[in-house]
Amino acid sequence: MSQSNPTPTKPDAAALDAAFEALRTYDQGSSRGALMPIDEAVMASLDDKAAQRELEQRLVTALKHGGSAVAREYACSKLAMIGSEVCVPALAAQLTAPEFATAARNALEAIPGAQATKVLRDSVPKVEDLQKIGVINSLGARRDADSVHALTALLKHDDAGVAGAAAAALGAIATTNAAKALREFQPRTPEAIRPKVADAILTCAERLLEAGKRAEAQTLYRLLASSTQPKHIQLAAARGLELASPKP
Repeated sequence: MSQSNPTPTKPDAAALDAAFEALRTYDQGSSRGALMPIDEAVMASLDDKAAQRELEQRLVTALKHGGSAVAREYACSKLAMIGSEVCVPALAAQLTAPEFATAARNALEAIPGAQATKVLRDSVPKVEDLQKIGVINSLGARRDADSVHALTALLKHDDAGVAGAAAAALGAIATTNAAKALREFQPRTPEAIRPKVADAILTCAERLLEAGKRAEAQTLYRLLASSTQPKHIQLAAARGLELASPKP
């Protein structure tokens, strides 16, 4: 007989207040146990929208208070679980700070809605290359079609990591325009990112095929079926062409 998971216990108000007070001075080496009431409250709120919004507001206040990098990372990790568009501006303000930009970006990536996507998209030209790669990855994960133009321009970026991330994001987004950008870039791909671009094209073709865009997928697979590609890429493209071909 299967056993259902027990319902998380909501901590009492005094314990939660004490945990949020501890979060104000929480830092490397602080006792993680002091924050357990917040963990418990977040878990208990997953089926309670009103409780989520109350906790979200308190976590936003904690972010605005400042505090250590680990305290802000903690707040961001909880907002990734329960956050809504309400917390997007507070998270956006953290994106240009290298020490906790990743935590803020991960939270924004997880929060549904156009506002979080727009903040990520608008931050691309404002952040340093390492953070830029992360933001590009998030835009790919969210499959943001409105980012295709900016990502296409980044294919020519001097940093191979940025250019490769842009290619991967275009492959994940897999719209007609994203496919066109990869198709036109492929013949002049620099050696440093050639494998990344090939993988992006394969991903794009697969997703186009899943979307019923058979002809567009075939065009991409044919790009990679030539003898100039590594053997494993040729084989993957040949397999893709087989799947994309109309069945008799």
